[in-house]
Amino acid sequence: MSHFTPTNYLKQIKKNISLATAALAIGMSYAHATPTYHKTIEVDKQTIFYREAGDKSDPTIVLLHGFPTSSHMYRNLIPKLADNYHVIAPDYPGFGNSSMPAVNEFEYSFDNLAKITEHFLNQVGVDKFTMYVMDYGAPIGFRIAQANPEKIEGLIIQNGNAYDEGLRDFWQPIRQYWADKSDANKQALADVLLTIDATKWQYTNGVRNSEMISPDNWLVDQAFLDRPGNKEIQLELFYSYGTNPALYPAWQKYFRTHQPPTLLVWGKGDYIFPEEGAHPYKRDLKNIDFNILDTGHFALEEDLDVISSKILSFMQQRVHRKGK
Repeated sequence: MSHFTPTNYLKQIKKNISLATAALAIGMSYAHATPTYHKTIEVDKQTIFYREAGDKSDPTIVLLHGFPTSSHMYRNLIPKLADNYHVIAPDYPGFGNSSMPAVNEFEYSFDNLAKITEHFLNQVGVDKFTMYVMDYGAPIGFRIAQANPEKIEGLIIQNGNAYDEGLRDFWQPIRQYWADKSDANKQALADVLLTIDATKWQYTNGVRNSEMISPDNWLVDQAFLDRPGNKEIQLELFYSYGTNPALYPAWQKYFRTHQPPTLLVWGKGDYIFPEEGAHPYKRDLKNIDFNILDTGHFALEEDLDVISSKILSFMQQRVHRKGK
């Protein structure tokens, strides 16, 4: 034990004050952090799980997830946005924590998922919003936008396709399934695309550093895929995806006619939706902030800070021109 001296006494007091100040600062940051709430609501006889954060009086950002994930993919983005915006992210039926009716009890199509998502937004009181679409979120979101252009304040597009140029090599086996919904083609897709190796590959292929990607991602997603009956659901949606290319001209017309302010952030290492699918958006959207990122399909896992910063700037400068 050190001897008491005025000098040691003053040093200890200063140290205690510094520690107390740091603790207070940390406490204040936690006290002011905007919490994310985990909720459910009944929509069209289905239980829809959703994450929600922020003040409902602020502008709304709707986050629509891809395959094979859920609103879980936005768990880290939501707190980045919620201090300034009302943020809401649902799970579709058959995904995440929402209802999972069997394929003979529910129509698993992109038309129906878009309808339920639109009804969900109506029920939770979201009338005007900016929409973040990724992967499956794009055909769901673009159906909603085309039908309700007056509700869309802006688009954030991340590896979600609306052009023929974006459906390349990855899609050839799925195109065969569209042409022939045989048991053999169905089983071939299940054996390749619905396994833990495929789910892990979606997260790690094309990234700069796979060690930055948490394995929790593919373990959580695969746990949902491995539920009895879920693979049949996903195969129905693989088949239904074939209805989307025929709608590309209508979505492109929506872009040209209504010119929603758009932020595009696209992982160039994505084999599923390659960079070739990003550039055609510039043909139709004039008010677009266009960004190609050096990452993969699930770009938020490696470039969360980059993307969240771009969203905040986009919302302030192009959509609402002011923050909170």
